[in-house]
Amino acid sequence: MGGLVAGQVFKQIYKRVSPGHRKDAPTPLQSEYPLKEIVLAALLQGAIYAVVKALIDRGGARAFERWTGEWPGD
Repeated sequence: MGGLVAGQVFKQIYKRVSPGHRKDAPTPLQSEYPLKEIVLAALLQGAIYAVVKALIDRGGARAFERWTGEWPGD
């Protein structure tokens, strides 16, 4: 579920910040895009995924603590 959320967030952000407001982000095998744009898109996608994952993990840990009274992993 987090991957789906991160993917949608990335698509919306990429549409707004991409050169010429492209509809879709480039993939590594699309030769019409310069390597710089492909690498920047990959960095943005990875950062968004990491933030969404951290938020979901933290929310799950807080829910676990509320239900059990203990922080997971302590």
